[in-house]
Amino acid sequence: MAADDRPQITLITPPTFDPETFSDQLGRVLDGAEIACLRLSLGTKDEDTLMRAADAAREAAHARDVAVVIDNHLILAERLGLDGVHLTDGSRNVRKARKDLGADAIVGAFCGASKHDGMTAGETGADYASFGPIGATALGDGSRAPFELFEWWSEVIEVPIIAEGALTAELVAKFGPVTDFFAVGEEIWGAEDPLAALKALLAPLG
Repeated sequence: MAADDRPQITLITPPTFDPETFSDQLGRVLDGAEIACLRLSLGTKDEDTLMRAADAAREAAHARDVAVVIDNHLILAERLGLDGVHLTDGSRNVRKARKDLGADAIVGAFCGASKHDGMTAGETGADYASFGPIGATALGDGSRAPFELFEWWSEVIEVPIIAEGALTAELVAKFGPVTDFFAVGEEIWGAEDPLAALKALLAPLG
């Protein structure tokens, strides 16, 4: 795949991590692969835990000129000097996020498998729409974002699109020509060597 057509990568953090040890692990992945954005996707609602984890990840990412967004927390995005937010509830809060964070912030929306929600997100100010899962999973209701959605979007819509969820090398090969980004997280963090796992996953992109 030509470099100009090669999808970029958003790296998703694990839902929980030790800030001290994860910084080194994260730094190794960021140094060894071309990452466009880091998404802080933390499972906790404890503000102190969130802030410490976000601080550590931001320092590692910003030292390497990698943008950082956080799931949903508009106030923390501003307070912690992050680059924006990733909204997990589709298009409903895109307008507010754009108003609160300003024109320069990154505002993205996860839209499941809903083409309509993705289009609404783009129309109300989102910088990208994310769809997934594209792979087989027993989570949620088991539904998947179909290839045809990405195929149509890539031909018709200018807003960048992200493919995520239960990625495999085979799916990367299939969706590579019709997506702007892949979001990768759980697929690699359980591996003994996350960087090697990431490279193997993305090998079909060349």
